[in-house]
Amino acid sequence: MHVQEAYWRELGLWPLWVPRENPPPAPPEALSPSSADGKNQEISVPPPALPDLPVTGDLRQQVASCTRCALHEQRKQAVFGLIHPGSPWMFIGEGPGAEEDARGLPFVGPAGRLLDGMLTALGLERGPQVSIANVVKCRPPHNRTPSDHECATCLPFLRQQIAQVQPRILVLLGKVAARTLLDTSLPMTQLRSRTHLFEGIPTVVTWHPAYLLRTPAEKAGTWADLCRARHLLTEST
Repeated sequence: MHVQEAYWRELGLWPLWVPRENPPPAPPEALSPSSADGKNQEISVPPPALPDLPVTGDLRQQVASCTRCALHEQRKQAVFGLIHPGSPWMFIGEGPGAEEDARGLPFVGPAGRLLDGMLTALGLERGPQVSIANVVKCRPPHNRTPSDHECATCLPFLRQQIAQVQPRILVLLGKVAARTLLDTSLPMTQLRSRTHLFEGIPTVVTWHPAYLLRTPAEKAGTWADLCRARHLLTEST
């Protein structure tokens, strides 16, 4: 059995997940919302109007020693992420969980294993082609959702990570990443139906892998989102 097919079957998506060579065509209405005159328009979202906090020296060290919000008080370590300057793909999640806090790496728990399966289905793997980060770098107590203040405090670090990578496509995993980077309160159903721009970078919003573990029925829709991201990346080549 082909390794990609094995992952699709493990994720419960076979035969909905399709080979990389034949991505499903994305309908125009899924790529952008319709304007009043019936024409599709791309949604360009400016970055949040938040001043960058001063970050000097090595960014990784600045994240490791950060005490700018209360999240640092209970962390074992900050989770910087897997940053590969020049990688075409960049995935951004919410924040570290217990396993990430213990190991210092992003997406290494059950949600991370699902993310790895999604990458494999796309023909990708962790490495030079894929950067992975979170909005907040420290685990919120009891894995609660990080507050708006915590996200805003950590945002300058994330924006600098994005600037270091200069990805050709951003994939925002879940509502925290989407609402923080796109500065919006729109529901996920609307955010997922549009193609966004973050500082000129095509951006796709999809469900967080942790949500997919609780709601497996959304996996097929997530695959469609990822295929759309791949289509946008191909167009930008």
